[in-house]
Amino acid sequence: MINNENVMNAELFTQMVKNGAYDLDANRATVNDLNVFPIPDGDTGDNMYMTFSAGLEELRKSEFSSVSDAASVLSRGMLFGARGNSGVILSRIFAGISKGLRDRVEVDPAGLDEAMKSGVKEAYSSVADPVEGTILTVFREGVEYASSKLGEGSTFGSYFEDLTNEMRRSLDRTPLLLDVLREAGVVDSGGAGLLYITEGMRNALNGGYVEREENASPAMKTVDVSRFTENDVLSFGYCTEFLLRLTNSKVDVSSFDENVIRDWLISNGESVVCFRDGSIVKVHVHVPDPGKVLTEMRKYGEFLTIKIENMNLQHNEVISSKEDTVELNTKKHKKYGIVAVASGEGIKETFLSLGVDEVVDGGQSMNPSAESLLRAYEKVNADTVLVFPNNSNVILTARQAAELYTKSDVRVICTKSVGECYSAVSMLDTSSNDTDEIVEQIKEVIGSIRTGAVSEATRDSQKDGINVKAGDFIGFSGDTILDCADTRADALYALCDSLGAETYDIMLLICGKNAPENEVDEIKRGLEKKYPKCELYIIDGGQPIFDYLVTLE
Repeated sequence: MINNENVMNAELFTQMVKNGAYDLDANRATVNDLNVFPIPDGDTGDNMYMTFSAGLEELRKSEFSSVSDAASVLSRGMLFGARGNSGVILSRIFAGISKGLRDRVEVDPAGLDEAMKSGVKEAYSSVADPVEGTILTVFREGVEYASSKLGEGSTFGSYFEDLTNEMRRSLDRTPLLLDVLREAGVVDSGGAGLLYITEGMRNALNGGYVEREENASPAMKTVDVSRFTENDVLSFGYCTEFLLRLTNSKVDVSSFDENVIRDWLISNGESVVCFRDGSIVKVHVHVPDPGKVLTEMRKYGEFLTIKIENMNLQHNEVISSKEDTVELNTKKHKKYGIVAVASGEGIKETFLSLGVDEVVDGGQSMNPSAESLLRAYEKVNADTVLVFPNNSNVILTARQAAELYTKSDVRVICTKSVGECYSAVSMLDTSSNDTDEIVEQIKEVIGSIRTGAVSEATRDSQKDGINVKAGDFIGFSGDTILDCADTRADALYALCDSLGAETYDIMLLICGKNAPENEVDEIKRGLEKKYPKCELYIIDGGQPIFDYLVTLE
């Protein structure tokens, strides 16, 4: 049955996007499995769902009188919570939809269609080099088809039927547009995730809700109230977060300097994060008296959301989200600061010893959110922040966070491996104080090295002309599989040969948490014998997924 609704208000919009997120959640394992690389990197479904969940968390905090306000709050939450390339593009789609719904209390199918077209435009503009055969194509072709079918008798039900039907056809065509999908025998994972969302939105129109608790979310945590009793004394204060809408009745919004708020917070609290997005100021601060903060902030505007948590509970509990407990004490101001993304304690410690100011936890299969990167940019407290994402799936998120953060000149260096970051940071020279020149020098360093990795295959695959069986060890560089072997050691030796190790002077080998110590000792002797002219350095990185990471300089 096709729903005959032809007016969408805030309530209907909210119901539809919630059901879209829940449908994605129910199918995100399927989306994760559509990875083209036979190692544990299938996290598209997780990234898209966590991105959407960040928006839903903001929606749950208030009721809205207009579809414009509901879409704006959803979009803003998604922008800050975006993870991975697919999550960033998803957040941009809804940012464009929000722009298209601006100032609308309600909207009809034609009005929604215009907003969807705005979503297509925003998504394409967010990617420097858009690739067809991806989530972009699936959404664009679906919207174009649905738009072409619009008429006087169109309803939201008929619009979404046309939209989802064409998106599914477009998704099925993605292997024809991308060789990597055709070779792996899968469709585009981001496009599949978006299809589940739009199908969920369509089903909500027809009463086909996904069964789940309203507040069910992986981001939600259970508070153990026994950890703060009537005999305890508050010693850690309150973690206070809010969105403040600046209002012209209290300040001149167009000329208001949010540093007024930031400076007051630094003087009265700790772990301050404060940044502005249009007329909205997002704040995180640790204070003994949140009431004082809230009273002061109302001098500048009105609250959209408020969250206050007892930090004694946070201190004593094991919390799934580290972002809520991390200390954010701002460092002494400096000219240049460095933020890097990495996983593995050995790698993190190495980066810090090389002069990296902040290491954001993340990497393969666990991409950080835009907000976690924003917090790192704030904590560095530098005129210019150099950012090393160290994974191709983190670059868009780092750029999105850079767009949202205006206090510093944030330069995202498109590193795709920790090896590139290691070489760049170890040879970094900022003495010229010319940021453009410094960035170019970093790019030259990255261009002069080669990197690769060894990992265990999780499934059978055929890629780059190599047949891979689950349990094999593959050596690869970037997205190209170079060799396949029965053991880590053999895969590593073959990888080094493929990378031309004999022509380089230095080899850095970063060992993962699954690399046995006795094997590392044997490999060290083997590499030194095989490449006697190449000076070998070994680091116990402790990283997951990648058994060995190789950098040649």
